[in-house]
Amino acid sequence: MALTPSPTTPLPLPADLGSLEEAEGSVCGASDWQRLSDHESGAWHGFLQAHAEIQVELEHELQTAHGLSFSDYFALLALEKADGGSLRMHDLAKPVRLTRSGLTRLVERLERLGLVERRPCPDDARGTEASLTEDGRALVHAASATHLAGVRRRFLTLFSQDELRVLAEQFGRLAA
Repeated sequence: MALTPSPTTPLPLPADLGSLEEAEGSVCGASDWQRLSDHESGAWHGFLQAHAEIQVELEHELQTAHGLSFSDYFALLALEKADGGSLRMHDLAKPVRLTRSGLTRLVERLERLGLVERRPCPDDARGTEASLTEDGRALVHAASATHLAGVRRRFLTLFSQDELRVLAEQFGRLAA
């Protein structure tokens, strides 16, 4: 069994990993390799698999309906939420989770599409700001409706309000 699943193929289950180790010898050559319990492994692999599958489905919807990748959408969304619809490039990198060069390429592409404009920072001549255009604002509003409908359908409706409150608390611990 391969240990390099794509986002659409299931991760190996704990039982599968045990049979793999027996077939291939000690994992990583360590005699004291620590294993996860079935509950730990199930929780971790379940989280990874659910995240991967939901992200692929949501991005496919954004791409199909609006021609946007997740990174495009989250860059436009971050600009929409920013004061005046503008952010310095280094401030935009964090919510989009891209390297400086990756963000530059993304913003250049959004600029070519007329969704974003770049201009010098008014308070720092060395810095650059990315600003949302009216076309970018209209597109992120339309894409948000698509994205949130997918989030509701693929995640939120599967849980009660009490369960969502617990999940929010638990995932909050992961993000802290």
